[in-house]
Amino acid sequence: MGTLVNMAAFVAVVEQGSFSQAGRELRQSTAVISARVAKLETEIGVRLLYRTTRQVVPTEEALIYFERCKNILRDVENAEASLTPPDRNPRGSITISAPVSFGRRCLAPLISRFCESHPDLQFRLQLTDRLVDLVKDKVDIAIRMADLDDSTMKARRLAHDHRVMCATPEYLARAGTPEVPADLLKHECLLLRFPGSTQFQWQIIEGGRLVTVPVKGNLDTDNGDVLTDWVLEGRGLAVKSVWEIIDDLNAGRLVRVMLDYPPNSHPIWAVFPGGPYPPPRLRLWIDHLVGAFQSWDPHHPERFG
Repeated sequence: MGTLVNMAAFVAVVEQGSFSQAGRELRQSTAVISARVAKLETEIGVRLLYRTTRQVVPTEEALIYFERCKNILRDVENAEASLTPPDRNPRGSITISAPVSFGRRCLAPLISRFCESHPDLQFRLQLTDRLVDLVKDKVDIAIRMADLDDSTMKARRLAHDHRVMCATPEYLARAGTPEVPADLLKHECLLLRFPGSTQFQWQIIEGGRLVTVPVKGNLDTDNGDVLTDWVLEGRGLAVKSVWEIIDDLNAGRLVRVMLDYPPNSHPIWAVFPGGPYPPPRLRLWIDHLVGAFQSWDPHHPERFG
């Protein structure tokens, strides 16, 4: 068992690029991580890392050994997961990636309440509106609001993300209210856009069909909260999830438009890497997440779980 613990320390150092960062990842001191790697080198009789004051560089042998160690540790974790009783209290960390607004408003409170009854679990909540690579970014679970096309991942459906097109009454009084898709080209459309996007376009439902409509605007961002700020400032039209702006809709600060041509909406998914035996901590959290969202109401997004 000691060798496995030392392997885990070695893998963390290579992945993180430093002893101190590996220590933070494993919640151990730098000295402990360094001692574990040194002991592993002694056990196998091979130098694995070149250490300087500024960096840690794997040896040629270490790069081969690193991949083998990762496979061994993954096999051990899967083997333990297949035997773990469902009522046992899992330990370890769970890294979750979620869109900024959704993570802050919906997931963070749910995680906080869950930790009260599971103190041996550690959560790392990463908030970004970008699409993350679960394997590359070492993410256990990602929340996606989209149609899924990656068959290598597993997914559990949480809820439906109902979206609307909206603007402030002041903007509509100044620029007019769009009634048909062609009218959108006459308006400032506020856009959620990421590097690599080559077109400005929205997808709407027209006569039961999904239609892509070109739009234009002077403002685009990769952050959903910024987009909300802009639409509330009267800068133009935006497509937003109901749960994000329900208070503004109820208060009259925002108005729904194009009701006969609603924006395309998507399910909300919990996505995680495929495999026969997810670790017990992930099974426990995912099951809780799915169960909690059964009572989720986008008109009252904080009141659930």
